[in-house]
Amino acid sequence: MGCAPSIHVSQSGVIYCRDSDESNSPHQTTTISQGTAATLHGLFVKTDAADAIPSVIAYQSRHTRANSRRENSGAHICIEAETQTSHASVKVSATEECIGPMRLAQDPTQVLLVFAKEDSQSDAFWWACDRAGFKCNISRTPDSAVECFLDKHHEIVVIDGRHSRYFEAEAVCKLIRATKPSEYTIILVVDAFLGLFKCFSLSFFRWQRFVENNSVSACYNELIQIEQGEVRSNFKLRACNSVFTALEHCQEAVEITSEDHIIQEWQGIYYARRKSGESIQQHVKITPVIGQGGRIRHFVSIKRPHSDNNKHVKDLTAYFLLDCNSLRYKDRRKESIDVRSISSRSSDAPSLQNRRYSSMARIHSMTIEAPITKVINIINAAQESSPVTVAEALDRVLEILRTTELYSPQLASKEDDPHTNDLVGGLMSDGLRRLSGNEYVFSKNISQSQLAMPVTLSDIPPSIAELLEEEHRWEFNILELEAATHKRPLTYLGLKIFASFRVCEFLNCTEATLRSWLQVIEANYHASNSYHNSTHAADVLHATAYFLRKDKVKSSLDQLDEVAALIAATVHDVDHPGRTNSFLCNAGSELALLYNDTAVLESHHAALAFQLTVRDVKCNIFKNTDRARFRTLRQSIIDMVLATEMTRHFEHVNKFVNSINKPMASEGSETEGPASFRNSPENRLLIKRMMIKCADVANPCRPLELCIEWAGRISEEYFAQTDEEKRQGLPVVMPVFDRNTCSVPKSQISFIDYFITDMFDAWDAFASLPGLMEHLAENYKYWKSLDEMKCKSLRPPPPQ
Repeated sequence: MGCAPSIHVSQSGVIYCRDSDESNSPHQTTTISQGTAATLHGLFVKTDAADAIPSVIAYQSRHTRANSRRENSGAHICIEAETQTSHASVKVSATEECIGPMRLAQDPTQVLLVFAKEDSQSDAFWWACDRAGFKCNISRTPDSAVECFLDKHHEIVVIDGRHSRYFEAEAVCKLIRATKPSEYTIILVVDAFLGLFKCFSLSFFRWQRFVENNSVSACYNELIQIEQGEVRSNFKLRACNSVFTALEHCQEAVEITSEDHIIQEWQGIYYARRKSGESIQQHVKITPVIGQGGRIRHFVSIKRPHSDNNKHVKDLTAYFLLDCNSLRYKDRRKESIDVRSISSRSSDAPSLQNRRYSSMARIHSMTIEAPITKVINIINAAQESSPVTVAEALDRVLEILRTTELYSPQLASKEDDPHTNDLVGGLMSDGLRRLSGNEYVFSKNISQSQLAMPVTLSDIPPSIAELLEEEHRWEFNILELEAATHKRPLTYLGLKIFASFRVCEFLNCTEATLRSWLQVIEANYHASNSYHNSTHAADVLHATAYFLRKDKVKSSLDQLDEVAALIAATVHDVDHPGRTNSFLCNAGSELALLYNDTAVLESHHAALAFQLTVRDVKCNIFKNTDRARFRTLRQSIIDMVLATEMTRHFEHVNKFVNSINKPMASEGSETEGPASFRNSPENRLLIKRMMIKCADVANPCRPLELCIEWAGRISEEYFAQTDEEKRQGLPVVMPVFDRNTCSVPKSQISFIDYFITDMFDAWDAFASLPGLMEHLAENYKYWKSLDEMKCKSLRPPPPQ
């Protein structure tokens, strides 16, 4: 005859029981009459306990505890029972986990199921826990889930993410992740098979996905994989943290070295230096730690004060490392230590050292390597014979080099400087990659035959010709040329600048062909854009020509480089829609799809420029250029146009500084060495990239009135983008650029601080541009004064 299950009542008055192990559902509902309840040995502590719907159901494996839910007059009661076999409870014992020589007791894994409504999926996980011997709780609401989690510290949390009408899985995950114990918790979200899963949230909130499957075996396998993998790894991590905490409070100094040390075992006495300068003796024993495959992975050094020096234990501040070559110790301050005795050393230590050096030699003899790999290998080799302080510094260098974002600085928090964060984020990112039905329409194709031919250079109207006489000066007013040419400044300025650099002679094309090409390119700029129009292209062309005339730039580049730079400046923003790359990616535009959300606009500008050029023989300036020269020109033009993309801004600037400016400064600018160094193809490429980048964003270095005008134009374009993003329901890329709240002075200050100052400092150090730097300082001071006045507009308010 079997035994009836025992009945328990919690402090809150909730009854826990289950009828039998043969129940088909862990939540099987049974009716308990009031009379029956009264016979339960008078165990009801609170009479209203059954009136409340419990939000957490506690459960342990079928060998210890089981749950079912009782129903009394429509009320839900949480049931827990302890099944007895032969009048003795069978307890689940903790498992023993070995970490090296340590033996740790690991309690049964605890699982929290967050399901608002019971169904076959929650039952499957319940019975999977039962089969695995895990402790389990079920929570119905987010608040009760957090409360239960804080009480039990579950290793695994399973959240039902299929039905958002009950609660959002993401919200529950946020609540749990916000708690301290969740650091080592694995979160599993159950997702509908055909549901759309938010991958960006998946990585951000650190959860795993489980596609809906009500098979107990599938749930069991998933839980066992997590338990054998992440749960055990986290358990070992927590144990290691405990060990390190114990070591930190240990009186004896314990030192664990890297595998670079070759000594197998050593013990003896050496002298350490106290803060006061007095030397004291310490007993030291070094023991190897054997790793996988029998290899020595680490060395543990245990140091004990000599019996005559126990009083000095707390005064020890030196931290010593082993010098394998001399078998002497040196502290971080390079003070010598006297090693008094060596008891033993493995006979195969020299062979280990030779094997290491031979492997390093093989690494350095590899012929197919990436440049960054060569740098890392050279640093590794240099560490072999470097002093401790140098080796540690090189370790830090290697850590930095192994990161993915080598050139992008870290921004402060968004609350500290929202203008800088929004501006930089908008310019240096490709958006959220969220595609939708919204598409941005780009300009029509305009052929040369649809356009009227411009006049020749010799027939330019006198008013325009007079303005163009000043084009060699940095203070040249491009906006006056825009008005005089009726918004066609690029064609006229292009004719003048290209003639001064003898572009037609180099390309072996006629002036008529060049005029036609300039007109086609200008026609494909959007006159409706407040900033990215042909006037901006003409401004960049003017700045490029100005830089090309500087002595150091001119001596570093050849004529092909000059022609490529002028053409790249002319076409670098052709067909720009007045919206950023982030906007196009978020809107799912055709160009974003074409270029895979990567350098969308810059790729389009370069590609369209060549399409427009070769489409009509009347405007093909390359038609008489031989194939080899054309290929070189084309690659140079494309590279310069792509360099104007802001996501690689810091990479270009840092490469220029480290490859051009620093070698010049170290070698001296008067010798011939630096000139030949600059003229290498790689360094000419860096110079051209830096030149077009500076030309593209030179507005803050223009005279104040021009700087103010350009600031107003770019702000208006960003305002228009924000307006359209709100209309179309797209993510707002730069929220501070709201025309009703934006501070233009703040945005200019952020842009100058973050992008302009360092770049133009580097460019000025190379090309010598004192006039530009004076304008930059004056303009920055102007924007600062407006910001201090709390003025958000382009100009100060009129005096009252």
